[in-house]
Amino acid sequence: MTSFNEKLSRYAELAVKVGVNIQPGQQLYIAAAIDLAPLVRLITQKAYETGAKQVYVDWNDDAVSRLRFELAPEDSFSEYPAWKVQEREQLAEQGAAFISVVSQSPDLLAGIDSKRIAASQKATGQALSKYRQYVQSDKISWTVIAAPSQKWAAKVFPDVPAGQQIDTLWDAIFKAVRADLDQPIEAWSEHDRLLHTKVDYLNDKKYAKLHYTSPKTDLEVALPEGHLWCGAGSINEKGDPFMANMPTEEVFTVPHKTGVNGYVSSTKPLSYGGNIIDDFKVTFEDGKIVDVTAAQGEDVLKQLVATDEGSHFLGEVALVPHQSPISDSNILFYNTLFDENASNHFAIGSAYAFCLEGGKTMSQEELLKSGLNQSITHVDFMVGSSEMDIDGVLEDGSREPVFRAGNWAF
Repeated sequence: MTSFNEKLSRYAELAVKVGVNIQPGQQLYIAAAIDLAPLVRLITQKAYETGAKQVYVDWNDDAVSRLRFELAPEDSFSEYPAWKVQEREQLAEQGAAFISVVSQSPDLLAGIDSKRIAASQKATGQALSKYRQYVQSDKISWTVIAAPSQKWAAKVFPDVPAGQQIDTLWDAIFKAVRADLDQPIEAWSEHDRLLHTKVDYLNDKKYAKLHYTSPKTDLEVALPEGHLWCGAGSINEKGDPFMANMPTEEVFTVPHKTGVNGYVSSTKPLSYGGNIIDDFKVTFEDGKIVDVTAAQGEDVLKQLVATDEGSHFLGEVALVPHQSPISDSNILFYNTLFDENASNHFAIGSAYAFCLEGGKTMSQEELLKSGLNQSITHVDFMVGSSEMDIDGVLEDGSREPVFRAGNWAF
């Protein structure tokens, strides 16, 4: 049996060699909670062994973050430190790689005034807009991975004894990212290949629209001319492959900003801004969100939509079969990195430039003209289920099945 330490070592190696694919002489930036120091040290070790020039760690702490939202003065939430912006922008300009290790409690900011959360999210989004352009045009290598915190583990596994919750979540994460396998790097290569068979099929079809139907959804999503489906691996400006999310089970593209009409309902809770938003419905007219309702977290959802003009529109369309590894685990992670890879989903906010032919080298004005949305936010929400059908609509209006009963129809 593979030991925990062996799996953790494999996980760190995956983050370095598959996630960001560190190159000799490259710098690495890691953002992580102080509780995750053992994993961060392993990632740092693997990075230097692989040839990294320098590793920088930006530590955070849930308790400190909560105290700020409880006690800091109101005007502090509209500010973001310029030196933190400069750090990311300078490293990105120098071709550094970026790893984010997420572990936040889904309920971290429960009970906090949603206006404080919205102001902080907006200030952060505005400050890091240039850095986000590096990310969304694949100029740099970046990846998001996860590791358990006690409060997150308790949320996911409330019926497991407290002393076993973190270990149980670790096991689920290791399985989702294939770190429990003897040859995880090779397994990721094969996974990338299989996802690209779906990508290639959809890119050959060049659907003009997708039509989603289920008992709680009836939505048409127009796709811009020249859209590209992507999945699993990406390639940065220097031609180096990387894996932006670990795990990942999706293939995705961009919607046309003004071409979304109808309504869609959530099928999993959304963890956003330290709060849970659940059982919600979003209605669109000519691409714009015109109404939202939620059984839980409606104020937080409305603040998200009101972030800026672009947060009233969609930026991503992603397809994930209901029968897929994370969905089949029947674990609700309360974490978008995992839950979005168990369900079809959309993203409110900015679009990825690399999902358009020539998009990586286009200006913001050219991307907007091509139908891609722009925003300081990008938030995925899950809509897929075993009851969802999706039709691909061709330019001549004819329809073909893409999903039936929640799974691929081809």
